[in-house]
Amino acid sequence: MPKSGMRKARRQMRHRRVRRKIFGTSERPRMSVFRSSNHIYAQVIDDSEGHTVAAASSLDPAIRGQVNGGIPKSDVSALVGKLIAERAALKGVTSVVFDRGGFRYHGRTKALADAAREEGLVF
Repeated sequence: MPKSGMRKARRQMRHRRVRRKIFGTSERPRMSVFRSSNHIYAQVIDDSEGHTVAAASSLDPAIRGQVNGGIPKSDVSALVGKLIAERAALKGVTSVVFDRGGFRYHGRTKALADAAREEGLVF
C-alpha cells in the first residue's frame, strides 16, 4: 500500500477508536474537525438526534471574504474556530465535546480549538 494510503488508514483507525468513547448529546454536542491538505472543516453534531447543529469551513463565504491570498493555514483555522463558536452560540450551544478526528492536537487543529475557546465554547 502506498505511504499516503497507510497514513489515511491509520488516521481513520485512530478516529474510530476515539469515536467509540466520544458521543455528542443535545446538552453537550460533539465538535468534529476534519483537515484536508488545503482546507479545514468543523461541525457541531448532536449524535443523539443525528443532526448537525452548526458548521463552518475555510470554504465558507464569511471566511473567504477575510482571506485575501497568502495568509497561513493556521490563521485560517483560527477564523474557522471563531466562526463555528459564533454559530454554535446562536443555536444555544455553550459546551461541546472535542473530536479531533484522528488528527494530532497540533498546528491547525489546535489553532481552531483555541480560537473556539476564546469565543466562549467550553470543551
